Amino acid sequence: EGTDDCYQNQFGPSFLYRIDVAKLKIDDAIQVGPVPKYVAITPDGRFALVSNWCGYDVSVVSTRLARQVKKLPLGPYPRGIAVTPNGKNAYIAVMGSSDIARLNLQTWKVSWLYGVGSGPRHLVVSPKGRWLYATLNGEGTVAKIDLRRGTVVRKVTTGSAPRSMAISPDGKALYVVNYFSNTVSKVRTGDMRVLQNASVNSSPIGITYDAPTHTVWVA
Repeated sequence: EGTDDCYQNQFGPSFLYRIDVAKLKIDDAIQVGPVPKYVAITPDGRFALVSNWCGYDVSVVSTRLARQVKKLPLGPYPRGIAVTPNGKNAYIAVMGSSDIARLNLQTWKVSWLYGVGSGPRHLVVSPKGRWLYATLNGEGTVAKIDLRRGTVVRKVTTGSAPRSMAISPDGKALYVVNYFSNTVSKVRTGDMRVLQNASVNSSPIGITYDAPTHTVWVA
């Protein structure tokens, strides 16, 4: 079940599926927490991190063992995950709060970036790992966070209910879908200025940047 209503607490088992990309076939299914929303792989390929929306936690899956090896509590509605390029930390947006969890990938200890903004949903990290960007669904903004200081340095309004985003390979631009505005915004990361808004069909939700063709794809 893909429901967002976690109060019923009546779910069947939820799984992370592994797909053989050469054959385009599912070759394994790994049980995780209820209603998994987002998955990220550590740079060394050893772990998959899965945010469990209705489990209020994150699953750590060993890719070698193909099973969950840890489950860490975070609070209501964990969503987006971003892993730093050096593989030391993962950041997890906890959408039922105004906070972002910092997960140390060596010790598995959780610390927090508090008061980032209302409803953090999706996260991306800059190519060199200095900046973290968060869509704040509850307030219609995107935040730029200095990871050295752990503080928000700037916010920009992109549209109503910003959801997913992608970052260009050089780290100079963000592409953000605004779910209720039916737009995609291009944001310059240097000063967090909106450079362009493009209209799309109703309810854009997924976005990715294809580096070889310099093309943004929107679902």
